[in-house]
Formats: sequence, C-alpha cells, structure tokens
Amino acid sequence: MREIIFDTETTGLSPDEGHRMVEIGCIEMVGRSLTGRTFHAYFNPEIPMPPEAEKVHGLGDAFLADKPLFGAGVEDLLEFLGDATLVAHNAGFDMRFLNAELAMVGKPAIAMSRVIDTVAMARAKFPGSPASLDALCKRFGVDRSHRVLHGALLDAELLAQVYIELTGGRQIGLGLADDSAETVIVPGARPRLIPSVQRPHRLPRPFAASEEELAAHAEFLGKIKQPLWLSTR
Repeated sequence: MREIIFDTETTGLSPDEGHRMVEIGCIEMVGRSLTGRTFHAYFNPEIPMPPEAEKVHGLGDAFLADKPLFGAGVEDLLEFLGDATLVAHNAGFDMRFLNAELAMVGKPAIAMSRVIDTVAMARAKFPGSPASLDALCKRFGVDRSHRVLHGALLDAELLAQVYIELTGGRQIGLGLADDSAETVIVPGARPRLIPSVQRPHRLPRPFAASEEELAAHAEFLGKIKQPLWLSTR
C-alpha cells in the first residue's frame, strides 16, 4: 500500500479568512517502509505574512517573495500524491488549506475518505493523553532535537516515524516490510527493520507427571513432619 505522509505551513488558521498555504512537505511510504522519495515546495501566498505565523515557521515575506505561486507547482504535487492514502496530523486543518488552494486553480478537491488523521488515531489509542506531534515523538522516543521551528518536510518526517509506531511498529515476522528490499530511513529515524527468525517446528511437550515423578514426589512429602495440608482442627 502506498501512503503519503504530509504537512503544511500557512499564513494563518483558516482559508475562509483569506489565509494561504506557503509550504508543503510529503514523504512516500510503501508497504509501511519509507522509500526515500519526497516532495517539498514553498509557495508565494500573495499576501503579507502575519508576524504570529512567521514566529511559528520562520517563513517571512522576503523569503517567499521569489517563490512560485501554487498553480505553478500543482501538477507536480498531484502527480506525486497520485491515488495514495494521505496521512496528516490534525488532517482537517491541512486538507482545508490544500483543497482551498486546489479550488483556486480549478482542480477538484481531494476527498477526506482517503485521508488518515493521526490525531484521531492517537486519541483513540491513548485516551486522555496529549496528542500533539511533540507529545507523540516524546512517547515513542522519536528524536526531534533538530526541530527548532515548524517546517512542513521536517514535521512530515517526524510524523512518518510516529505513524509507524501508532500502527504497531515494525513487528517481527508480521510481513510489514520486505527483508530483501533496501529501506531508506530519514535522518534521525531509528531503524526498526528486523528480519524474521525461522525456527524448527517442535512437537507439543507432555505436561503430565510420570509414574517415577509421582513416586519421587510422594517420597519427598513423606519426609515432611506435620504438613499443614494434613493437620486437623
């Protein structure tokens, strides 16, 4: 199964208020293994970057001024996404912005039926516990020391590792990865690909005591003085 783990950075919290997407980062995963293929792009939002948003991701007007408009890169993005399942953290937020940008350039929206929300997964798996990306990285021991500011590709890389853990990790012998394939792990990831171990079949062991064992046990009990299980009141 091909899945795309992705994240976006924006000028604000809602496209309904005129905010735009300025960055998208996508990580390809096939058969629950990272392939090393990524898609990453910055876009000129054509509106000023609010200071509060710039504090989150560090993308200011000067940096984005020479970046292409979303429409210039939309075909490359859609080709990369293909018909894969999309995975995002708080997916509703990212999908609202992505679909708003697609609508602006006359492209059809992507259905939420092909999207997995890792926030919902985390809340179902760990009720009452924090479900932020930072909290899940801490829970699963994912290294995020190089994350100073939010960044779409970096956050997608972290989310890919969290997603693997949320879906059970790379467990031995369950066929979750091809042992013969070359697996590319993003920087900072903890390789968890362990080949299954082939063991010889063993017949069931009998657990009933033999006549010799029963006799030895009776002899042993006979040496115990005043055993509690034979005492009377």
